[in-house]
Amino acid sequence: MNTSSLPRQFALDLSHTPKSSLENYLPGKDFALVSALQSLCKSWNQAATSPSNNPLNHRWIYWWGPEGSGRTHLLEAMTNAAEQIGAENFSLNPNEPVSWVHLEEQMSALADKGTPSVITVDDVDRLDDRLVGALFRILNIVQASKNIHIFMAGKAAPANLELREDLRTRLGWGLVFQTQLLDDDEKIQALEQAARARGLVLSPDVLPWLLNRFYRDMPNLMALIDALDAYSLETKRAVTLPLVRELLQPK
Repeated sequence: MNTSSLPRQFALDLSHTPKSSLENYLPGKDFALVSALQSLCKSWNQAATSPSNNPLNHRWIYWWGPEGSGRTHLLEAMTNAAEQIGAENFSLNPNEPVSWVHLEEQMSALADKGTPSVITVDDVDRLDDRLVGALFRILNIVQASKNIHIFMAGKAAPANLELREDLRTRLGWGLVFQTQLLDDDEKIQALEQAARARGLVLSPDVLPWLLNRFYRDMPNLMALIDALDAYSLETKRAVTLPLVRELLQPK
């Protein structure tokens, strides 16, 4: 989780943070997307996967939306779901080009396998020319296969991405969804859910105060829940407004 924009005192042990999953994601207006992903995860749990049950638009999904709308959480959730069933999985992003090379070396073998494998691609809008070419080649193999699933996310709809035309067209071949930012009530619901997942009890005035005085984007708010959890354990104190103010006090 990115905490680079948080105050220095947030550099706490976050190793106990729950892994991203579909269960700890608040769908908000993204119900159709989450429903589609849940159905896919259920299909992976079947003892055998029939190729006839895997049309392209069940295996190829692109979603897009503004920063903080849950794009990366959902990609991580699909990777973690694949890990749970022992499926091969590969996470790609623009910052780790070596991972793309390793995946391309294995694509032919993955296409021949009779069991599901999962690829996720984050920040499609930031791919350079070399990685655009790699994704194009990967998608060609996914299209011809029956058991490779690919999930991709970016900041804009395929037609509006500043990428070469043939890749923009390819991205739209599967299902396309838009992820939406949560409103304030939904943010509070999501933060309460995250706190419960950590066994953290917040006093009722904490979350409304944070939304009015602190960062309003979900990545930073979720990072703060982690920091409060760690600070509460460290100080052996309940999470009340005075504790929150103390944590946020510049040092």
